[in-house]
Amino acid sequence: MKYFSLLFFLMIFSGYSQTNFGDSERFPIFPECENKSFDDEEQCFKSTLKVKIAEQFQLPEKFINAGYQGEILVLFEVANNGSFAVNFIDADYPQLEKELRRIFTALPPVSPATYNGRAVDMQFRMGVKIPLDLNFSQGEDFGEEVVVVEATEPVIPENDLSQDIANEYDQIVSLGYDNKRASSELNIPLSHELYSRFDAEVNRVGTNFHTSSKPFLYNEVQPYYDFEAEEEKLYKPKTSWFGRKLWNEHLVTFQGENYWFAADFGVDLQLGKDFESDLEVTYNNTRAAILQGGLGKNFNFYTVLYENQGRFADYYNRFAESIGPENREPATIPGRGIAKEFMGQAYDYPVAEGYLSYSPGKFFNLQFGHGKNFIGDGYRSLLMSDNATPYPYFKLNTKFWKIKYTNTWMSLRDVRAEVTGEGSFRTKYMANHFLSYNVTKRLNLGFFESVMWENDNNRGFDLNYLNPVIFYRAIEFSTGARAGNAIIGLTGKYKWNDDLNLYTQFLIDEFSSGDIFGGEGSWKNKLGFQLGVKYFDAFNVENLYLQVEYNQVRPYTYSHNTITLNYGHNNQSMAHLWGANFRELVAISRYKYERYYGHLKMVYGKRGFDFNTPEDNAAYGGDIYTSEYDRAFETRVEIGQGNTTNSFFAETEAGYIINPTTNLKIYGSFIYRNFSPTINTPTTFDNTTYWLNFGIRTDIFNWYYDY
Repeated sequence: MKYFSLLFFLMIFSGYSQTNFGDSERFPIFPECENKSFDDEEQCFKSTLKVKIAEQFQLPEKFINAGYQGEILVLFEVANNGSFAVNFIDADYPQLEKELRRIFTALPPVSPATYNGRAVDMQFRMGVKIPLDLNFSQGEDFGEEVVVVEATEPVIPENDLSQDIANEYDQIVSLGYDNKRASSELNIPLSHELYSRFDAEVNRVGTNFHTSSKPFLYNEVQPYYDFEAEEEKLYKPKTSWFGRKLWNEHLVTFQGENYWFAADFGVDLQLGKDFESDLEVTYNNTRAAILQGGLGKNFNFYTVLYENQGRFADYYNRFAESIGPENREPATIPGRGIAKEFMGQAYDYPVAEGYLSYSPGKFFNLQFGHGKNFIGDGYRSLLMSDNATPYPYFKLNTKFWKIKYTNTWMSLRDVRAEVTGEGSFRTKYMANHFLSYNVTKRLNLGFFESVMWENDNNRGFDLNYLNPVIFYRAIEFSTGARAGNAIIGLTGKYKWNDDLNLYTQFLIDEFSSGDIFGGEGSWKNKLGFQLGVKYFDAFNVENLYLQVEYNQVRPYTYSHNTITLNYGHNNQSMAHLWGANFRELVAISRYKYERYYGHLKMVYGKRGFDFNTPEDNAAYGGDIYTSEYDRAFETRVEIGQGNTTNSFFAETEAGYIINPTTNLKIYGSFIYRNFSPTINTPTTFDNTTYWLNFGIRTDIFNWYYDY
């Protein structure tokens, strides 16, 4: 039946040579052709090759059903040892290229071509056309005219290299792109929807995968989730250049023998309406240029440049303006970048991200970049989140046995007016390490430690924290009581079965056993914890993903009595986006079917805000940028103290994946937000939002609207 699967092909196979083959030049010979006369060797080689391809080629069913029409060009050679080698395949779809390459790889050795009795390499070009005419009957002969093999000159050693040098530039041609990204050292972009596609696969009972240190590398996940195969399942049988680029492929690709790159144009175009706002519409207009690639097997690069203008729902605009650099620009768009005013009622906020990734050996991966990182298995993280704007970092991942050890060193900024000077923002540094250990095939435990320090006394980047295997808390104490701010954390995950995972985090920002266990609710009791559950293929519904998560952080956690040593960057928390002094419950459901996806998210929380009035200017512990010296209480400190606020946030989104390779999506979303404080103040007041939004975006980062 394999032979007749190729009845949909019309293959032109009539040969010619750049030189006339005489007795001194002979074609390769299959074993089936050994008894043929000299005059019949050429035709026998062509016919036998035709039959072997026809017997083995398996045209994917979706191409048959779609009546696909196209042509495949393959350049190959028979080496002087008789083996076949493919030099280049030009096909409209990776599936067709992959299938033809598989066939040539499986071809048996033949007797090589000869020149004057000496074995030589011989190169060939074969054109394979796929017509729409499917009227062939089973068993019909293809005929002698159905395959063309054009033979080049036999490869003969030359002493004069001048001709090769003159043609060196012309010889730089793409060998055909075969999705090198899937096995590369590149990061999988931090997108909740994208990660949910393979979350179940990497969390199966018995796997030795470490799921808490993100972003993952493609080659880490590839053994569990075949990116190339999953993307190919969604490909549309398009033959035009525009159709293939829109629905299936990168915009520009090039692949050499030891290098490759892909370039894309990305967008994030949103248009919506906040029904409680006086503004006519909300919008976001993002254009992005994305370049990624690899040099050799172990070195990869990625860069993306965003140009953005936007105006959002009123509550989101107010928050963006509240965290903007004081006395400078009007706002900081959460998670994106510092913004300047645009057309009076909108913001212009450029963003750039990128990194270099290199693995010097089997156990190590090094990255130097400008971006974000995440520690944890939950929707939120109390240790390290992708909530803040991008920052410079250097990261070392070490993986061996049942352990993955992640070290990250970062340069952060404090943009408040009271700490800036001479036209520049205040620099501070953070170093953290996270040790993940798969104790059993079901249980994972992790230890996290982080320290923040400022550039005081021209201290710069303190070499004390460069050691990746040292206890930061001890170093922080030895460099001065107020020289740094260290926190520690514990993580855990238990795989109940392949479909059900439990996970947790526990955070300690201040450790004084007398205060913590004294029962008086001391302000030094700076703790937080997370507890969550994930349910994959819920209720036996394939691709239905459910998640419930509880988070709470006590007042004054992440803050410090030294003005810059809070756990923040660009007026945003490096952990939970609410800062501290809260408890919340998060419920999320996600579903995906082929190119369609949807999610529903609900967040209910109790938060405590400062009053920020002339009558009461104390710090109640929710704002991590306030000083502990301004605290309202010494004891009886409780979550939600201050201006207690109940908030409810619900978001639903449904969309269609236009291009699975670039993760381009079209979608519609609706957000409901109710914010109800005990007392209305100029900065914290009762408000309700109904926000409808439609858009098209290249989904390679997370938007968080649940502030």
